[in-house]
Amino acid sequence: MGTVSYWTRQLLRFGWMQARCCAFAVALVGGIAVSGVLPEMPVARYDLVLVYGIGLSLLAWKVGWDEARDLAVIGGCHLIGLLFELVKVRMGSWSYPEEAWTKVAGVPLYGGFLYAAVGSYVCRAWRLFELRVDGYRPRVMAVLAAAVYLNFFTHHWLPDVRWVLAVLLLAAAAGTWVRFTMGAREYRMPLALSFVLIGFFLWVAENAATYVGAWSYPHQLGGWQPVSVAKFGAWALLISVTFVLAAGSGARRPTGRSPC
Repeated sequence: MGTVSYWTRQLLRFGWMQARCCAFAVALVGGIAVSGVLPEMPVARYDLVLVYGIGLSLLAWKVGWDEARDLAVIGGCHLIGLLFELVKVRMGSWSYPEEAWTKVAGVPLYGGFLYAAVGSYVCRAWRLFELRVDGYRPRVMAVLAAAVYLNFFTHHWLPDVRWVLAVLLLAAAAGTWVRFTMGAREYRMPLALSFVLIGFFLWVAENAATYVGAWSYPHQLGGWQPVSVAKFGAWALLISVTFVLAAGSGARRPTGRSPC
């Protein structure tokens, strides 16, 4: 009975810590949802969400959701996300159908906040769970993460090699363990498994975001439908980009790194 009670407490603790890590993302998607049910206003909804996102970012910094040393990672995710959005919207992968003053080439500037939210999650998880990474290969992972990012652009003109990159990421992450602390106990999981789990929950979050009108895939323009399961795999790959940015920041050097 004591064992059941202990693991129940640990599970609840884990859930609470994950909720804290997701604070920025939940507040962002929640704000987008609220914007969709507001009465007609003189300000376009996408413009309103941009102002909200900026205000939320400042609030997150002030209340300590994100520390000053995390801002470079989060800002980098925002810029990488905006570039990603510009290319993918141009290629017709998804769209932002509403009008706004702050749209550039069909992409509202608030779009980068969706990727910044992922950066915020990784930074907060690193801090709250006291993450340590053993056997990490920084240079190899950085090259592969860059290749993953570029492939999501180039597959429109060149062969899609995401499965090859997935195998290479698995090979590069072999023997790499993420150690995290809950209460007085330390646990560990393979880095590759963490990418898969985060990718799954990002896919769930993407379903919620499209449901509240953050953006729309072509098959959702006539009414909301679930996001393709293939996007789960895409997020599991893309999270490697955010992880490399966070791992490369001076404030959180992984331990036990391999020379390559």
